[in-house]
Amino acid sequence: MILSCVIAVTAAPLHAQLVPALPPVVERLPDAIDRTIAGTLDRVEPVTTAARTLIGDRTRRLRDLVSTHPDALELDADGDPAVRGELMLVDAAPDMLRRAAEAGFTLIGEERIDGLDIVYTRLATPKGMKLARAEKRLRAIAGDAAVSADQLHFHSGAAAPVPLFAMAGQSASPRPAASIGMIDAGVARHPALGGSIEQRGFVGPPKPSDHGTAIASLLVGGAPMRSPAAGSRLFVADVYGGNPAGGNAAAIARALGWLSVQQVPIVTISLVGPRNPLLERVVRVAQARGMMIVAAVGNDGPAAPPAYPASYDGVIAVTGVDGRNRALIEAGRALHLDFAAPGADMRAADGRGGMSAVRGTSFAAPLVAASLLTHYPSPDPARRDAAYRALAREAIDLGIKGPDKLYGQGLICGTCRVR
Repeated sequence: MILSCVIAVTAAPLHAQLVPALPPVVERLPDAIDRTIAGTLDRVEPVTTAARTLIGDRTRRLRDLVSTHPDALELDADGDPAVRGELMLVDAAPDMLRRAAEAGFTLIGEERIDGLDIVYTRLATPKGMKLARAEKRLRAIAGDAAVSADQLHFHSGAAAPVPLFAMAGQSASPRPAASIGMIDAGVARHPALGGSIEQRGFVGPPKPSDHGTAIASLLVGGAPMRSPAAGSRLFVADVYGGNPAGGNAAAIARALGWLSVQQVPIVTISLVGPRNPLLERVVRVAQARGMMIVAAVGNDGPAAPPAYPASYDGVIAVTGVDGRNRALIEAGRALHLDFAAPGADMRAADGRGGMSAVRGTSFAAPLVAASLLTHYPSPDPARRDAAYRALAREAIDLGIKGPDKLYGQGLICGTCRVR
């Protein structure tokens, strides 16, 4: 994600939000990439250097986050930040839980994902044992049960903490014909957000943020925004809520369950994290019930690990382009790529009632989700593929002819950018 990202003190870290400054090498890259073939050799080293810098910055940022919140967070066995002292199990048999107890693990409880009929088990790690070691030990005795830490997910953007307007609330207007959902941080009141908004917190009460407000405005905002889904009813799942352990996999899983209960056909997620068995199961079940999920690929650069949830099967993965339709140099990657959309040289609503410049794949994902809503206004598993094909027919081909790894099927909502 972008190198100058800061960790918001109000919640989980936010990485690529209301335009942070890019490092000099990244600022120079768009012009370098536009050079003629004669300059190809000159471009290779700056691009490689930027990729190495981005991935190095990611590693430092994650470790710094854990050291800042040692009472709430630990690194898991893969080096990802996670909720301290807890592991999650999916499909845990009673005999396996007995063996875990004999090894020093303590049952915290079973939890159900409302709306999706998924149950998972939480275990406390043995006293004095680091999370990474406990995770490896539990996997050795887990059998067929899926074991994971409750890893954190981060915004595909970043903003400094600022005084924000009050939380956006439910409008008195009649229920619109279509609804759409987002999983992010909370949304502040804003003149562009005059429609019906319902918010729910999953790690505490919802808390307004710049990032969430920007995503909401791109998703359903009225003038000056240019969303194809303007005025649609918006369901906001805040998985941060000012908690340093916000953005965890379990919170996102519960948020998807809530949105499924609300019969939301499309959900946009501008967050990235590692692969998680519980979240992967929840995504699969929500999709089977008709939900289409759109997710950003993140901003840690092409050398970063594949982004999730964008990389889960069936999730629509979105990258960002600048004002000249060039792929963002900091864009991350997923195991597949579906579409590109504007993600730079643009403005969106901020938490103070104004408009601010934004940059990052965070801001491309809601534009794709809003465009998809015109083809998929209600959840229907039988219509998911047809809706995807309809959206793909709208895509403007970029780069090499046909689908490619840089732009996917092509550019969606190219005229939605507000400068």
